[in-house]
Formats: sequence, structure tokens, C-alpha cells
Amino acid sequence: MSYLCAAGEPPRLGPAPSTAADRAPAPPPAWAYLVRCEDGSLYAGWTTDLARRLQRHRGGRGARYTRMRGAVQLAYARRCADKSDALRQEAALKRLTKADKEALAARWAADHALTVRLADDRDLPAVTELYNWYVRHSTATFQYTPATRAEMAASMDAALAVGPFLVAENAAGALCGYACAHPFHPREAYAWCAETTIYCDPDCVGQGVGRRLYTPLLELLRRQGYRAAAALVAHPNPGSEAFHKAMGFHSVGTQPRCGYKFGRWLDLQTWWLDLCPGLEEPAPVRRQLPRDQVEAVLAAAAAPAAR
Repeated sequence: MSYLCAAGEPPRLGPAPSTAADRAPAPPPAWAYLVRCEDGSLYAGWTTDLARRLQRHRGGRGARYTRMRGAVQLAYARRCADKSDALRQEAALKRLTKADKEALAARWAADHALTVRLADDRDLPAVTELYNWYVRHSTATFQYTPATRAEMAASMDAALAVGPFLVAENAAGALCGYACAHPFHPREAYAWCAETTIYCDPDCVGQGVGRRLYTPLLELLRRQGYRAAAALVAHPNPGSEAFHKAMGFHSVGTQPRCGYKFGRWLDLQTWWLDLCPGLEEPAPVRRQLPRDQVEAVLAAAAAPAAR
């Protein structure tokens, strides 16, 4: 293929820029929720950003009720059609007796109990659908065109060849999110650095799915012998930035205006985590781990949620 176009032929063109109209419409999020305070009481509220609202409650910047009673834990969440629906659901929650709130929280906890495991072929349709939601609605991925199942299958196989590809599913078997790792760069000297990727179902954001996936993912990478993990995060993305900071990553640089999607220029931040600090010569990375070791890591990561 020549860099020069033949005489009389038009030059080859790259992709047309994604415009704001290319972004698939999605209703603004609205939630009604219950949080449990340190004294055991349940507080009902509503929000358009569940993750941010929970952070404010836990940081002592939420409602006066929760500020007076200490740290909170999500006990129930329902995605609503809009703000009006969320306000109605909040009012209904506030009218419930303590016993009814406890019963609702218990059912929600049972329905949303997570299982984290290695992905396999049965997960391909759901993983593809979830990723393509972000392609159509979000700048979290710079991809314009939805991925095919064949493309996602190749991506999963490539990830599993060098590290874990984890999925989180609820009690009904529905996919709540996935996380995986890829080589940070194909050159040999980068072999000890893994690039991490995570996508959570938008109905599960703020409910601890990301931590349940990243905790075992990072531990498995550490046991494989990777020395560092890098996450490439589109900016602005305050939710992802706050999540990676909470997981121990720190921002090490920004590439300005390197992506264009949905009619806007986007920066790209690199978030970095040292998995095995030290300057000694590294051993070769293990591409696979024994099954019993993987299962032990997954069990240990699930234990705090079960208590």
C-alpha cells in the first residue's frame, strides 16, 4: 500500500469525527436508596449520582441524619425512570416501618449478592453487550463502532493468555461488570507492566462491583509477577478517577486532547499502581496461575463482603 495516492484518485480518508448526535440517548439516572448507618438505622434518600452521593454520606457531607450517625453502607438501591419517580420512591421508603425496611434490604442484598469468577465462553454475549453500551453512550472508551462478538472473543482470549479476565454476576446470573488486563506495550521491556480495564453495568455503578472485581484482579497480577498496573482513563471522568484513587492508584500524567468523540476533545490520564515495589531484577511473569491459587484469591476477595 502506497503512502501516495495514484494520479486522479482522491486521497484515502480516516474516520469521520464522532459528533454529539452520535451519542445514543439515555435517560438521566435517578435513584432511590437506603443506607445503613453505624447505629444500625436505615436512611432513605434519592440522587442522580449514586456513587457520588454515597461518597458524600461516608465523608460526612451528606444528609444531617447520616452525618450524626457515622459511616454508611448501601442497603438498597432502585434505579428510577426520572427525578419525579425517584422522589416518589423515596417518599414510599420513608413511610415504611423499620421491619419493612429491613425486609426490603435483606431481599435486595440476596438479589445483589455477587459472584466473581474467571470469564469463559458463556459470558461473551453479555460482555459484548456491556462494552457496546459504553461505546454508544460514553467516552470511557474511545471506540466509535460497536464491537462484534468475534472481536470481543479475540480480546477475551488475548487477555486470558496473559492474565485474568474476571466477571461479576448477581444471584440471577446477570452480568454486573467485568475487569481484565492486557500488556501495557508490546515491547519486551514493558513485560512487567499490565494495563487494567474495567466496565460496570450502569445499573450497578456505586454498589461496590468495581472494588469486588479490581481487588482480586490486582492480587492475581501481583502473584503472576507483574510489577505495576496502569489504567488509562478518559478525562473528564470523575467517577473513574475517584475509583482508581480509592484503589491505590495515582495519576502520573495527562495526554491533552488526544481523543475526539461525541463532538468534544478528550484528555487521557494514566493512573499508576506499584504492585511490587523495588528495583531488583524481576523474574519472568507467569502467564498462568494454578487453579487452586486463583480460587483462593477469589475466595479471599469475597470474604469481607460476606461478613
